[in-house]
Amino acid sequence: MTMNYLRVFELREAPFSKELPDTDLWLSPSRQALVDDMLEALGERASIVLVGEPGVGKTAVLRALRQRVAQGAFRLTYCHNATLGRRDFYRQLCLALGLMPAATAAAVFHAVSAHVAELAGARIHPVFLLDEAHLLHQDTLDHLHILLNYEWDSRALLSLVLVGLPELEDRLMLRRNRSLASRLHHRFAIAPLAPEDTAAYVRVRLERVGCPRELFAADALAMLHEATRGAMRDIDRVATAALRHAARHKRRLVERDMLAGVLERDERDA
Repeated sequence: MTMNYLRVFELREAPFSKELPDTDLWLSPSRQALVDDMLEALGERASIVLVGEPGVGKTAVLRALRQRVAQGAFRLTYCHNATLGRRDFYRQLCLALGLMPAATAAAVFHAVSAHVAELAGARIHPVFLLDEAHLLHQDTLDHLHILLNYEWDSRALLSLVLVGLPELEDRLMLRRNRSLASRLHHRFAIAPLAPEDTAAYVRVRLERVGCPRELFAADALAMLHEATRGAMRDIDRVATAALRHAARHKRRLVERDMLAGVLERDERDA
């Protein structure tokens, strides 16, 4: 069926796949501005909190950041398994940095800290991107501020970027996390796409796979936005299902009734 809808609409590949090179990422103007702000914060060697609801494009923003950051001046390390205890968290970080994890928690922490100091000596600023940070164990949160403390807290040798759902902010507001919160100087939130952004996103993704014409009627795009609330991951899923549904019914345009059928089936299956 996948091949059928690609053939019907004359698409080179699946338009809403997440397998997309960083260079082909689409960002709304507000997200482009967000990446600019994050680059400026990293240029100040500051740490960042980035929050947003599921599927709004937090990882896409991180990928755009990776694409634009000066490679010779920064070293980005990405970790997404936030459910580990403190020692295993630092062991994971060691592996991501290409270091051999030591046996004890103190030795693992020392290895990471020493590596950060070595990079500073080479005039490279390390940035640790911690995704799903709302899931971090409390014992890890208790310790992260120590990772940012170098030479009597007089040098900013490392930036942390904590990325997660909005409840991450709630956790950072807890009194026991105030030492960490006070070191996270930049707080950003990603909102869902606006209606005009949803339409632009769908258009760009279709053009990328060789479709110069509109495949979604204007009222169908409005319904798509309303149903997904501007969450990009849900737009990808529903738009793909709508194209398959239209192809099965030999329709060359996804109109409002076709999309309504897809959404009704989604609701039944939920």
